[in-house]
Amino acid sequence: MGAITKPKDVCLVAALCYNKVELKEITLKILQNRYGAIEFITEPVQFSHTNYYAGEMGASLQKIYFSFEKFIEPEQLPDIKIFTNAVEEQFLTRGKRNVNIDPGYIETPKLVLATTKNFSHRIHIGKGIYGDVQLYWQQGRFNANPWTYPDYKDLDIRLFFEKVRNAYFHKTKGLD
Repeated sequence: MGAITKPKDVCLVAALCYNKVELKEITLKILQNRYGAIEFITEPVQFSHTNYYAGEMGASLQKIYFSFEKFIEPEQLPDIKIFTNAVEEQFLTRGKRNVNIDPGYIETPKLVLATTKNFSHRIHIGKGIYGDVQLYWQQGRFNANPWTYPDYKDLDIRLFFEKVRNAYFHKTKGLD
């Protein structure tokens, strides 16, 4: 029988999809006020991997991916998702979102995103929120699952999260 242990703290990450640059800046400030400084952030990329948000947010969307300096306990993820949903609601126009925030975390073996949508490969992690392993670490790199979102399969995005994961690994090495 294995011993029950408390998991290590994890690196909070998020992706922000938006249709107005000023909303990106405001949203980042709100998130930093709540979760602390951003450590790594990508340049904005055109979000053209899917039309999922086009009907609600428009067709010309940008997306950024980022990580925070301060680590969190993995069990905080449901509350973080609830908070980011509330932030999204602050910027609704006629009931439609202008920003979409996908929080998650990185730990050594994986990148997990939080979602409100249940599915066969998602596990309930509390408060109506599900955890979805988007990327897994194997053979020195992040790999995609069959269900991984198309943008997370993109090599540049995986390389960004590998950088975040490697920094996390070095900071937590030997903290067992």
